[in-house]
Amino acid sequence: MNRREFTLGAAVAGLPGLLALPAYAQTSKGYVELAQQAPIDAPAGQVEVIEFFSYGCVHCMNFEPIFEAWKNSAPKNLAVRREHVGFQSNFEPLQRIYYALEAMGEVDKVHGKVFTALQKERKRLDKPDVLFPWMAEQGVDRAKFEQAYKSFGVAGKVRRAIQLQDAYKVEGTPALGIAGRYYTDGSLAGGFERMLQITNQLTK
Repeated sequence: MNRREFTLGAAVAGLPGLLALPAYAQTSKGYVELAQQAPIDAPAGQVEVIEFFSYGCVHCMNFEPIFEAWKNSAPKNLAVRREHVGFQSNFEPLQRIYYALEAMGEVDKVHGKVFTALQKERKRLDKPDVLFPWMAEQGVDRAKFEQAYKSFGVAGKVRRAIQLQDAYKVEGTPALGIAGRYYTDGSLAGGFERMLQITNQLTK
């Protein structure tokens, strides 16, 4: 998903980021080095890797199983996590879904199902009257999810994600921010597998 194209996707599909075009031309390195270091939340001695994604991005859905397999086999010195982008205010409902699930420890259980519901079944999970009953159908405690979704803690996570996406100058998703210093995405790297190869090289 190119952040400059999301409004077209929203107009056609009713959800942010369902259409995508390349954000960058491929480079020989396949990544860019940031002029100013991005904030790092990883503990001392660990290298932070952030996947920037959106539930409204079909490329993110396709990248997810590849990223998950890599994440599960990543060296122990890597602190790997996800951040849901918020290129405009209409991304916030999808951001809140992810951070509410994260707060409840339910990401592993429901993350892939959210992609499927949005991308393949075209469920309007950006609408609370659709989202909350759907979560209950997935075995998530509805009352606790609603509370988390509306919480100040999740609102803070939304703001932090936007700060990080801006610090890394994220232009498309899926993308990877590495060690507060490097950025790559599918257009720069020339493909999903190459993104992860580059990340392996930069975190050695």
